[in-house]
Formats: sequence, C-alpha cells, structure tokens
Amino acid sequence: MSKRRKMKIFLLLLLFLCEAQSRATSRPNFVVLIADDLGIGDPGCYGNKTLRTPNLDGLAKGGVKLTQHLAASPLCTPSRASLMTGRYSIRSGKWHLGIHCHNKTDFCHHPLNHGFDYFHGLPVTNLRDCKPGHGSVFTSGIRLLVFIPLQVIAIALLTLAVLKWLGLCHVPPAVFFCLVFLAALILASLLCFLHYFRPLNCFLFRNYDITQQPMSYDNLTQRLTEDASQFIRRNAETPFLLVMSYLQVHTALFASKDFAGKSQHGIYGDAVEEMDWSVGQIVNVLEELNLANDTLIYFTSDQGAHVEEVNSRGEMHGGSNGIYKGGKANNWEGGIRVPGLLRWPGVLQAGLEIDEPTTNMDIFPTVVKLAGSPLPEDRIIDGRDLMPLLLGKHQRSEHEFLFHYCNFYLNAVRWHPPNSTSIWKAFFFTPNFSPEGANGCFHTHVCLCYGHFVTHHHPPLLFDLSKDPRERNPVSPTTEPRFQEILETMQRAVDRHTQTVQRVPNQLSLWNLLWKPWLQMCCSSFFHLSCQCDQEKQDGRVSH
Repeated sequence: MSKRRKMKIFLLLLLFLCEAQSRATSRPNFVVLIADDLGIGDPGCYGNKTLRTPNLDGLAKGGVKLTQHLAASPLCTPSRASLMTGRYSIRSGKWHLGIHCHNKTDFCHHPLNHGFDYFHGLPVTNLRDCKPGHGSVFTSGIRLLVFIPLQVIAIALLTLAVLKWLGLCHVPPAVFFCLVFLAALILASLLCFLHYFRPLNCFLFRNYDITQQPMSYDNLTQRLTEDASQFIRRNAETPFLLVMSYLQVHTALFASKDFAGKSQHGIYGDAVEEMDWSVGQIVNVLEELNLANDTLIYFTSDQGAHVEEVNSRGEMHGGSNGIYKGGKANNWEGGIRVPGLLRWPGVLQAGLEIDEPTTNMDIFPTVVKLAGSPLPEDRIIDGRDLMPLLLGKHQRSEHEFLFHYCNFYLNAVRWHPPNSTSIWKAFFFTPNFSPEGANGCFHTHVCLCYGHFVTHHHPPLLFDLSKDPRERNPVSPTTEPRFQEILETMQRAVDRHTQTVQRVPNQLSLWNLLWKPWLQMCCSSFFHLSCQCDQEKQDGRVSH
C-alpha cells in the first residue's frame, strides 16, 4: 500500500473520529425503550432463531450490543426506579409510579411532577386481571381468604346442624344466622372485588386525565406507538427525551389483529413481534425527520423473562433467558442479564459488541452528561457514564463491584477485578426452586427472598462467570486456591457499600398496601360506581 493511500485512510479515520467526538459533545435526542419481562434469549440478535425481531436486530447491527448488561433488580418496579434514578432501588423511597399521596388532586407520583412534560400510559401495573378471560394474579389470595373460610363455615354449619338434630347440644338460631351472614359477607366481598377491580385499577392516563377506564387492549401498542411518533414530530426542532415503556410482554399478554396468531410462540411471540414492530416505527420516524444521526436510542428489558408464567390451560406465557439460569424475581443470571442495545449513527461503532459488566443504572448518568447537565451532588449515583466504554476510550467497565438485591435483602455481589478476565459472583442465599429440579419457583409463581423459600450459604456460593456463565459449578477452596481471598475482598466491598445505604420509608407497609377510597381515580362520579369512559375512542383513536 502506498504512503499516499495510507495517509488518505488515516485522514478519513481521523475525520470519522473527530465527527463522532463532535456529535458526542453536542446535545442529542434520547429515545429510551423499555420492554417488560423480555428475556435475553428472545431477540434474534441475542441468538433466538424462531422469534422475528428485525428491528431490534437492526439496532444491534447499526449500533452497540451489550452482552453483560444487567438489570439493577430482578423485579419490574425497583429495576425501573434504578434506571430512572441511576441508583440502587434500595436507596429510593418510591418504587412504583402510582398517583396520589394525600388527596385526589396532588398527583405527587405523577411523571409530570417529576420532570416530564407529557405522559400517556398506564399509571399502575398491567395484570392478568386487567384483561377479561386471562385469569387472576390473586388466585392464591382468593383461595386463602375466601374459599378456605367458606369451607370452614360450611363445615361448622353442617356440624352444628347435626349436633342439634341429634340433640347433643343446643345451638341458638342466632349462631346459624351469624355464620350464614358471615359467609354471605365474604361472598359479596369477593363479587365486588371481581366486579370493580378492573375499572378501578386498569386505566389509561394522558397527562392528568383518565382517557380510558377500564383500559382496552385493542390496538394498545399501536395507539401508544402513534402517540410516541407524534411526540417526536412535535419536538423535532429541540432536543427531547422519549421514554417508551412497553406493557409487553408482561401478562396480561396481548397483540393486535395484525400480529395475533402470526408467530411460532403463541400469544407471547405475537406480543414480542408487535413490540419489535413498534421499535421499527419509532426508528422510521426519526429517519424520516432526519433525526437519526442526532438521537441516541437505548433498548432494554426491566429484568429477565418470567419463566413461571403459565396460564390456567398450561400455556407458557413467559419468554427465554437463553443459556442462563433462573428468571424474573431472582438474581441468577437469567433474572438480571438483559438485552442492552444502543444506536447513535456516526458516533457509536456499528456492530460493536461489549462484554463488560454494565447496568441499567448507567443510563441516567449517560443521558445527564450528554444533555450537558451536572449530576446531582446531594445523593449517591451508582451508575456510570457509558460513553467512554461505548466510544472505545475505556476497554473496561467502571463497575468493579455490583450488588444484587432481592427486595431489600442483599442477595449477591459481583466482582470484576482489575487486570483480570474473571467475573466473580458470590451468593449469600439462593432461592429454592420448586418443584425440585425446575428452573423457577412454580409453586409461588415467583421466587421469594426469605424464610424457607431460600437457602443461605456459609461461605457464600462462588462462581466465575467468565468460565461458567450458566452458574452450574460453584468453585471451592480445592478448585480455586484464592477462594478465601476472593470472598474476603468481596465482603469488604459489601461492607463499604452497606455503610452508604440509609433507611427509607417502607413502601410495602400495611398502610401503603391498603386501598384508600379517597385516593381512587374515577372518570365519572365515584359514588355512581361506574368509572367507565373512553376518551381515546371519542378522540378518533382505534379502540373498541
């Protein structure tokens, strides 16, 4: 190769790097796309051969794919809190969106009161109970609080009636009346719960107004995607942040008629492929408006797939975590290793794969820095700016240690030592899968974090993920000479970390869990107990 040609190639490379640096220092737009319960084994770019995800695959081909991207928690709400704050959710006082604190007009938890200018979506949680015919997440609770008491009452009535008929004891009529009244009260409570739960808990908001109560799943992803596209069009002349938080593929599963029955994986696959379509629509709008080169797109899932999600007919409604063990609600890799795709044409190298530990907490400091704003100084930020790693300025993650919580219990710690390819992960306790030999906690629907549901390990269970990503073979003092030294180093890191964690209000206290009628949102008079409206249909949006 001639010197002149070498010089041309060098100058072109230098020009590309200068252009990338220039764009990286300008204020881009941000599109944050968050799937719900999508497993790392679901997208084609992470190895799936049967689900069609061409738009996610396109993000990977045209940008950066993170292969060790971690959810800060294996559950939806704390994981999303970490993404939005850049902090472990144990530090936060609020884990879920919700609406009010003291009255029906304070909207204390509403996005518009926390920095956003527009909101359209579900303010609480998508549940099976929100979609008629898709079962209930309260089945176990109903059995415990309704069916068992009714059986006890029935046995008591029968026993007392027999004893009275045999003349063995005198039973006043009032006793029979009280037992029958109690049974009627329990049945009436159940019927009211089943009738009113959906309209009182499953509704759509646009800004401060209820637009659909109860929520309709018909073309829901298409409606929200169209609104996201309109948001981009309205803000095309100024830097914007769009957070598209998909209801898919959390149950209740749904797909529009354009996607229903089209995948090889039932309604779950249909939902994944519709969500992928939505990603493509948003990318198309950016390209149509010539905004693609000025926009950083980030796609992830809030945690791993829910492997225990099986409906009443035995159909699997959960996704794939690939080669990884476990899933949603536990800190095996299948519960926390999630897709992580970033695209910024002209800035991020297309087709780059990074196998360094990163976390969804990193998005907050990355966005803040690129937006030209300072990070808050009145709190600990656990995330790290991803741009040095994405641009190749750094070859290693800035996370030497990462901490994995199961609810508010410190479950495991991860260590990526300097000048080493090893990634150590130590479990202080692990969930007891049920039935034995399963890859999840099917008896409780999700794995729990306490009591007889877990096994504590002394010393901690230690894995080298660089050699054993499936977490099948824990190391021991006989197989790892530095076993004790490694655990001592990780314990010191845990001690330093726990000293920085302060107590926050308990969001799962009995008072916080109790329904408060005075805070209930209703698009009509609550005293009419109807709570039914469909402003979205009246506005001309596709809904039935």
